[in-house]
Amino acid sequence: MTQTSNRIFDELAKMMTDAAGAAQGAQREVETFMRAQGEKMLREMDVVSREDFEAVRAMAEKARAENERLEARITALEAAIKKVGGAP
Repeated sequence: MTQTSNRIFDELAKMMTDAAGAAQGAQREVETFMRAQGEKMLREMDVVSREDFEAVRAMAEKARAENERLEARITALEAAIKKVGGAP
């Protein structure tokens, strides 16, 4: 009887281990499927990539800095013109 009980428990443990492995495999498949569907939705929605976003942000920051530099230069030139008695 003890031998039979041990075999039953061994078989039960093996079945549980196999079931856990199958569940992990199914979980990986679901995660892969969901990731693929998410990426597909983003492509269809024409969402920009992170790299493209960062590139445009860098260009905007550079343009803003250039704009501020030019604004300061214009202010200085206008002050110089006023000083020599030119246009307002």
